[in-house]
Amino acid sequence: MNTLVALCAVGAEKILGNEIKHLGYKLISNAPGRVSFSGDDAALYRTNLCLRTADRVYLQLGQYNATNFDDLYDGAYSINWQDFLKKDSKIVVDKVRTYKSKLNSEHSIQGMVHKAIYSKLGDIWHMSSLPETGEESDVRIYLDNDQVLILLDLSGLPLHKRGYRIDGGIAPMRETTASVLLQEMMWRRKTPLHDPFCGSGTIEIEATLYAFNVAPGFGRRFALENLPIYNEKLAQEIRQKEAEQIRTDVEVRITGSDIDEKAVNRAKQNAEYACVMAGRALKSIGISKHIQRPDFIQSDFKDLSAPYETGLLLCNPPYGERLEDKESAKELYKDMNSLWNDFPNWDLGVITSNEDFQTCFNHKTGAVKKLRAGNLNTAFYIYRRS
Repeated sequence: MNTLVALCAVGAEKILGNEIKHLGYKLISNAPGRVSFSGDDAALYRTNLCLRTADRVYLQLGQYNATNFDDLYDGAYSINWQDFLKKDSKIVVDKVRTYKSKLNSEHSIQGMVHKAIYSKLGDIWHMSSLPETGEESDVRIYLDNDQVLILLDLSGLPLHKRGYRIDGGIAPMRETTASVLLQEMMWRRKTPLHDPFCGSGTIEIEATLYAFNVAPGFGRRFALENLPIYNEKLAQEIRQKEAEQIRTDVEVRITGSDIDEKAVNRAKQNAEYACVMAGRALKSIGISKHIQRPDFIQSDFKDLSAPYETGLLLCNPPYGERLEDKESAKELYKDMNSLWNDFPNWDLGVITSNEDFQTCFNHKTGAVKKLRAGNLNTAFYIYRRS
């Protein structure tokens, strides 16, 4: 059994944990922005392929106590790195995170662990230097209260890079964040969903993949595939099983709109690519069926009206991050009252980093979820009306 660590937006740990449990794996612990769990060898590939709200998945190679650099070095050296890396791997200790630990120089920790890895591999393989001509293998270090975690990256590119977004436009929402919002709203495929600020279509596309039970990683590769622990036969079996789980017999009503015609065309293009990706997965198991595309139209949100009695409005309106845009953002939030009035029985979810949103919108909610993805602090406002 393996110990794995999945990273997520800070504030999304519970949702990610529920996803992991749904896949059948046992939770061990969580910390801000990460969830530890146990899983079999299939979990190494399956979690990368299937998790919607995880940013990365790591394999935990070591856990030990270190209050000085000798302890840090010895613990890292004791790991059987030769089982997880190839002789030509380019090894990068990409990030170090410390919290309430005696060792707190990230650069020094990084260098010491890197030295331990190369010393161990040189001793095992009887090599004075490693060629580093192969694929990059990333290692991440956490020090919490002097407890060291050494993790090997299984994902490669962050998992929000699904492979379907050809053009993200300006400041696009992460795909993983969109999936978190859908779970926070407890959205179900039978519920009509509309995004009045569709941008690149991320919310609609993630909702479509979820509704048709399409694993989000079908359109990409993972760092695991470059490691000696990769089992290609097992990975193909997992892909086949997940392809068999894709549903084509459901009816959904997923729509988006934007005042910008270029944004609408961009969203359509990205959605088409995502659905083609799903179609290829189906063809791999001999099924020639298609996934229903979300619908996009060009429209000012003030001209919209509810097409159904109940549903969900879910959106990521402009934040006004630049000083000259702040006042226009405030005016937009005030104007969003038209959505409140024109969609009277619809639930509403709005994510923004603008602290003036609720004051301008002038509707209070008891449910505000704080999320931090990357360097951006956001709040997700949830209004239940149906």
